[in-house]
Amino acid sequence: SQASDLKRREADIAIRNFRPTEPDLIAKKIRDVPARLYATPQYLIKIGNPTTMDGLKNAEFINIDPSFLYMARLNEIGFKLDKQNFSILTENFLVMWEYVKIGLGIGIADARIGDAEPLVELVLPKMVAFEFPIWLVAHRELNNSARIRLVYDLLAAELSK
Repeated sequence: SQASDLKRREADIAIRNFRPTEPDLIAKKIRDVPARLYATPQYLIKIGNPTTMDGLKNAEFINIDPSFLYMARLNEIGFKLDKQNFSILTENFLVMWEYVKIGLGIGIADARIGDAEPLVELVLPKMVAFEFPIWLVAHRELNNSARIRLVYDLLAAELSK
């Protein structure tokens, strides 16, 4: 879901991959999880079955970040990508993952999710996994609502596993 859901009071609790900066939110870092790049075998064949980062310079990546931090992170580790590689944008992880599964391009996912999905395979399997944080976020009123606190604590415990 979009990061603004909490600000608009569309949700009481959210799971995020970034620490929120809004002062009226409480955030707890749950843990870091490994993430990998995935695509369908058909998409990888279409782009020539690349085996190196350089081989992906013309690939389509499904963008989940309008600020292009995802692209910047990939370039920091050796990719040579620009905004043309990220022409498809969705701010919803589930939509991005569906786009990957139907072969529109390459996407990033928690390794447990990607490895369990039979429609996709690893892109550059020898590449070291990324680490990204899992944050549990809620409104400050979390401290005043027993029901919200109960769900928050349950989510924190389950996501820590």
